[in-house]
Amino acid sequence: MRFGVFLLAAQFPGQDHTTVLDSTVAAAVAAEQAGFDDVWIAEHHFMSYGICPSAITLAGYLLGATQRIALGTAVSVLSTQHPVALAEQAVLLDQLSGGRFHLGVGRGGPWIDLEVFGTGLDHHQHGFAEALDLLLAALTNPRVAATGPQFCFPEVDIVPRPRTQPRPEVIVAVTTTPTAKLAGQRGLPMLLGMHANDIEKAALIDHYHQHASGQGRHIAASLAYVADSQHEALTTIRRCLPRWLGPGLAGYRRADGKPHHPRDPHEYTELLCRLHPVGTIEHCRDTLRETARQTGISHFILLVEGTGDRTRTLENITRLGTEVIPLLRDRASPRP
Repeated sequence: MRFGVFLLAAQFPGQDHTTVLDSTVAAAVAAEQAGFDDVWIAEHHFMSYGICPSAITLAGYLLGATQRIALGTAVSVLSTQHPVALAEQAVLLDQLSGGRFHLGVGRGGPWIDLEVFGTGLDHHQHGFAEALDLLLAALTNPRVAATGPQFCFPEVDIVPRPRTQPRPEVIVAVTTTPTAKLAGQRGLPMLLGMHANDIEKAALIDHYHQHASGQGRHIAASLAYVADSQHEALTTIRRCLPRWLGPGLAGYRRADGKPHHPRDPHEYTELLCRLHPVGTIEHCRDTLRETARQTGISHFILLVEGTGDRTRTLENITRLGTEVIPLLRDRASPRP
């Protein structure tokens, strides 16, 4: 099994941007020290839910701040940037890091970002497959051209070429069956989100395999918090997490002007606590093991910022890395 830390650069009330970003960097360094395999960086715009607007930029900085651990984007939003420009950045990081960079991409939502960056709702709704294919072509081939409805340009050289052959790893964020089908057809592993339960994850994986020729090493994102008792863990997360989720989720603005109805932060917190490893060492171990058994997933990335407190986040990373993860290494149960 593989384990990573999932960092959103979440801004809790009362925190300034410097505090949040410094804590995010410290968390990535702590993850390497605690024995995690990788760190994954989220990308958001214009909101406190996450104050990292460029996952690939922060991943590049963290590659320089670490020595062993892999860095990935979870995800770079393909609907708001040019796929060739993103490929150039990914190849550059692949070269400079010696292959420690992984590129996660996603469609994103129908948010105001599309209007600000000029890509528009039509590109979000209908252009993801074309953008993904162009990204893969630019990552794989020394020259690339485009003749599609969204992108059209003559052949150009892609430089530098990647160190990792045939290309750096690409992962696709998946929340719907059409995107699972697309990922399967392209042979790309999926990143499955925190809101899905084990049955829903298994269904997406089944749909993926209906359209895939090979096996995907999929990734699941999970909230994770370990404490000495179940009561302590749940009480802490129930008290802290809604303070971030409330203003954070309310920050989404639709590009089409329609009202956005965010999740209730307390109900969402309860859902996450039911689905994910929030509790004692043994509970966290058993929850992750059961998800692995139900779905076949053997790579988890753990959202560790649930308290909004730097000291407790670093302690959480250390305890997960040194007390929980060793109980799960090479112990994944095959899916029935």
